[in-house]
Amino acid sequence: MHYPTDINLLYDATRKTIQQLAILCDHLGLTELRQHQYTIRSLKKLYNKARKLKHSTSKDEEIKAIKKQELNDAHERYVSKAKSIIMTAKALVYFIQGYTEDYDQQLAGINTFISYAELQIDLILRRVIKGEKIFSVFEPHTEWISKGKAGVPQELGLRVSIMTDQHGFILHHRVMQNETDDKVAVLMVVDTQKKYPNLTECSFDKGYYSPKNIKALSKILDHLTMPKKGRLSAKDKEHEHSEYFVRSKMKHSAVESNINALEIHGLDRCPDRGIKGFKRYVGLAVLGRNIQILGHNLQQKIISKKRHFIKIAA
Repeated sequence: MHYPTDINLLYDATRKTIQQLAILCDHLGLTELRQHQYTIRSLKKLYNKARKLKHSTSKDEEIKAIKKQELNDAHERYVSKAKSIIMTAKALVYFIQGYTEDYDQQLAGINTFISYAELQIDLILRRVIKGEKIFSVFEPHTEWISKGKAGVPQELGLRVSIMTDQHGFILHHRVMQNETDDKVAVLMVVDTQKKYPNLTECSFDKGYYSPKNIKALSKILDHLTMPKKGRLSAKDKEHEHSEYFVRSKMKHSAVESNINALEIHGLDRCPDRGIKGFKRYVGLAVLGRNIQILGHNLQQKIISKKRHFIKIAA
């Protein structure tokens, strides 16, 4: 069995519909599908065209938009051809059913393939053309997250971005619906500065990088640490190996620690229902983490005072 995709399943269902109907038409002396092999070849050409096109990985939004339009056009032509074939097939099935009852079993099998084809047409139109992707009927906001990490390459849920200070407190968080890190970098800083105007420097990981983000954030921050993706030029290497950049990048591990702490204390799985419940649960988790850090700091102060008292008494 080949690897199933929406477009190859549509091709299989449509091809089998035409082939089996062509056999019946030949038995009945009907000439409507005398060119069925040419029809299948025409459909396969459109299928191969749609199959070979991929989404652009370019950072240029204009290039990505052009590539997406090409992909949509190819799928629309392919689906349009398949719909035309299926309409012809349904008309023939209806005619043969009224003409004779000798082939009811064969027609039942053909109708099954027609149903599969119509299902795949609907899926392609919704997923590729309209961009609809549903991974849960209970939580329709769920997204497919490709982490690109060993062990857990994909997850289902929503991305959450957090901003922490040098003491480990989470200053701001954002639940990201249909957003990626590079799309929220500037928004995260701007929103945090509204609450904390003293925010003048910030460290990001590579996921937040884009030339636009570098340009925009450099205007509102005194110091910006944002590693560049891909190969580095000599100038970029010099910049990223500078003492300040390296020191600032090393502090970024504190954010990873906060992310891990949030997951350990319940944020790896949200039990609340709906997007409002999800956002509320994330907000409470962030609040709980900040209270935990505050409590830890108070405990350390008490321990420090006790140690100091013991030294004096000694």
